[in-house]
Amino acid sequence: QVQLVESGGGLVQAGGSLRLSCAASGSIFNINAMAWYRQAPGKQRELVAAKTSGASANYAESVKGRFTISRDNAKNTVYLQMNSLKPEDTAVYYCNAEVASYSSRRYLDYWGQGTQVTVSS
Repeated sequence: QVQLVESGGGLVQAGGSLRLSCAASGSIFNINAMAWYRQAPGKQRELVAAKTSGASANYAESVKGRFTISRDNAKNTVYLQMNSLKPEDTAVYYCNAEVASYSSRRYLDYWGQGTQVTVSS
C-alpha cells in the first residue's frame, strides 16, 4: 500500500512563513501529479497547488505569488513553501498524490491525514 505523511503545519502570525512537507512511501511504481489541498471550517476542500513530475505547476489565484510548490522526485516528496501568510489561509492542508503501485500499475488517488495551519492576525 501507499502512505502519505505530512508535516510542517503550525501556528504563525500574519506575514509569516511555513513550509509543509509530504512524503509518499510504500509500494510505489510511479507518481504522477502531487498536490496540496486545504479545507477551512465550513468550506469545501479546495486545490491550493499542484505539480506534475516535470516542471508544470498550477496555483489557486488566492495563493499565487505567495506559495511555491516543489518536488523531490527521488524522495517521493512534495513541499509547499508558504510566505506572506494571511488569516484566510487558515485551514487543514492535505497532500494528494496520483500513485501507481507495483501491484496494480494503475494510478489511484491517495491522501495524507492533513496538517493544521493557523494564521493569527
